[in-house]
Amino acid sequence: MQKIVLKGTVFSGKGEGRKFIDLLWVKKQIEEKLGFTPYSGTLNIRLNEGSIKNKKLLEKVHRFEIFPEKGFCTGILVKARIDSLECAIIIPEISNYPKQVLEIIAHLYLREQLHITDGDQIAVTVNT
Repeated sequence: MQKIVLKGTVFSGKGEGRKFIDLLWVKKQIEEKLGFTPYSGTLNIRLNEGSIKNKKLLEKVHRFEIFPEKGFCTGILVKARIDSLECAIIIPEISNYPKQVLEIIAHLYLREQLHITDGDQIAVTVNT
């Protein structure tokens, strides 16, 4: 089994991820497809140059689609890990979404669980 490792720096977002995750139809699809109820919010990572290139490899791994209600975008879910902690990458399918940003969801508050703050370096692993 090969691995895709995406590395970057933790940063605070604008709260858009939380709004999306809190939508009942999004939460329900995450529960059905990933088997956990997501914490209300995402962990934002600004990828380094090498990882921006590696992010393209996510297009070839097993993914789950979040089917949108009218007026919303489709989302893609990819199972991942941070150390031994199960999580998922959530990718909104919008044209102007920054390629260097990675949003992570999990069943718990990742910043608290991993003892991380803005500026910390982190690695997310996806098994292919």
